[in-house]
Amino acid sequence: MTVCRDCCCGTVKKHPTVDHGYQLARLRVVAAEVGATVRVAECLDTCETSNVVVVQAKGGKPVWLGFVLSDEAVDDIEEWLKAGGPGVAPLSDTLELHRITPPGQRKAQ
Repeated sequence: MTVCRDCCCGTVKKHPTVDHGYQLARLRVVAAEVGATVRVAECLDTCETSNVVVVQAKGGKPVWLGFVLSDEAVDDIEEWLKAGGPGVAPLSDTLELHRITPPGQRKAQ
């Protein structure tokens, strides 16, 4: 799992009501529970949809999720990962609303 931070994602200036440190710590706990890891990226070039979380299973296609701004969004990610995550479990309707097109694919379209 890659979590965007340090540009506009993860900043109090852009999202003053989000506890970014808590959210990152929680995502790390969730990832560890399913045998995954979290890495932090400085910028994933999709600032208009911040906060961005990218989930990718080994050898699978990444799933880009934007607007991850609430505990409920993290709850949904946790539930999805515990059900098997990318390539195994479908996204819930709520997580489908968070799905975004990666920046490289938007430019190509």
